Amino acid sequence: MKNIKNQLSICLALAIFAGCNSGQTTENNQQDTTVTADGNDGWVSLFDGKSTAGWHTYLKDTVSAAWTAQDGELRFNPDVTTEQRGDLVTNNEYENFELELEWKIAAGGNSGVIFGIHEDPKFNATYLTGIEMQVLDNIDAEDNKQENHLAGTLYDLIGSKEVSQPKPVGEWNQARVRKQDGLITLWLNDVQTAEVKVGSSEWNEVLKASKFKDWEGFAQYAKGKIALQDHGNVVAYRNIRIKAL
Repeated sequence: MKNIKNQLSICLALAIFAGCNSGQTTENNQQDTTVTADGNDGWVSLFDGKSTAGWHTYLKDTVSAAWTAQDGELRFNPDVTTEQRGDLVTNNEYENFELELEWKIAAGGNSGVIFGIHEDPKFNATYLTGIEMQVLDNIDAEDNKQENHLAGTLYDLIGSKEVSQPKPVGEWNQARVRKQDGLITLWLNDVQTAEVKVGSSEWNEVLKASKFKDWEGFAQYAKGKIALQDHGNVVAYRNIRIKAL
């Protein structure tokens, strides 16, 4: 009975993203590191809308079964075994860039866009080196108690409830990350949610107050990969593009 209830819960969440019974496409071999130029002022698409080309699961050569490309969306379904899960990571690395994407989270859901990731077996998770822009249902997610854990914030570093203004669950949010010469600026739905320069006095202050203060590799790599986080909840991403600065 417990397994049946869990399955029904997952299906209910997936219904937000076009239903539990719709067909899904998974790319099982992601050796291709190419991305697609969209011909618009240097913007390059990181997701072609129909495959997971250009991505892989962190510390693996392929994309796990939990991530699928469907109906122009990259979707995460937690209703798979743990061995088939993990954060989805770009094949390429980026240093100075502007990233745009849209995300949609299930009720109570949590995820994140993590950047500056150094992919190395000694770091068993993307967040050990990468910096995160939070993706969250501010209303019902468990991790909604701290203001710098709300949607759009620079996770556990900078954020407030005044600037965290996500759309209702089931609607698409527009996120933007700009990183240039260490200066990080975030926007959610056209509202600036954070700005700080890595290595500045402000950065050192917020870092000291965070859980990352003693982490060996955190934010130590100027150039790194970008990840969409598996936090165990249904989430979808689309219109993912990047521009080198």
